[in-house]
Formats: sequence, structure tokens, C-alpha cells
Amino acid sequence: MKTLFETTMTNTGGRDGAAYSLDNIFYLDVAKPQALGGSATTATNPEQLLAAGYSACFNSALELVPEAGKVEIEKSEVIATVAWIGDKDNGGVKLAVKLVVDIIGIDEELKKEYVEKAHQYCPYSKAIKESVDMETSVL
Repeated sequence: MKTLFETTMTNTGGRDGAAYSLDNIFYLDVAKPQALGGSATTATNPEQLLAAGYSACFNSALELVPEAGKVEIEKSEVIATVAWIGDKDNGGVKLAVKLVVDIIGIDEELKKEYVEKAHQYCPYSKAIKESVDMETSVL
């Protein structure tokens, strides 16, 4: 397959370091969350980055689905929550994601249909479908 887009990020210092792009347009300090033993800080963490990326990607897919069906929506919003949960397979941890989706301007059944179609289209949904516990709710 032909590559349509790619980007590269570098991390130094793991959860107590920095994440940045090769062109230095993107630079964020990264820190361990307090809930995982870190200090109070304004730095981000990998789970926040995943939640930000997933919510943006899913919402873009969600906007394309009605458009393809020639249905107009007023607005859509996706809230992504990323959590660590226990992994009973190996006693470690794994990721869980909850998406709360709202689409203003269409009925409830159409909302549910479009959320399911967006899951089929969204690259993040495709990437994590076999390895991350996933829950979706529609407002």
C-alpha cells in the first residue's frame, strides 16, 4: 500500500522526559501522573496524548460518515478516556478506552449507526480493536 501520511516522534526520558517531532514543531514535557507515583505537574503523559489523538481521529471519521450519506449535522463531539486496567492474562496492565460521542442535529438511531460506521473507518479504532478494552456510549 502507498503511504498517505506519516510522522515521527522522539521520546527521551520515558515518562519523565520529553516528546518531540523531528522538525521541532511539536514539543511536550512528559511526566508520570500522580496516580502512578509522579509529582504534581503541568506536563502531559502518554495516555493523554493517546486520548487527544484518538478523540480527534474518531471525530474526523464521525464527520465523514454523515457527509458520505449526504446528511448534515450541526456539530459532533468525542470525549476519549484512556485508562490503565489490570491484565489478567499476565498480571500486568493494559489500556482501556471509553468514547462518549455526541452528534447534534440527528436522531438517536442515526447517531448509533454513524458511531458504528466511524469505528469501521477510524484508523485508531482499527489499530486497537484486538488489544484494547473498548467502550462507546452515545449521548
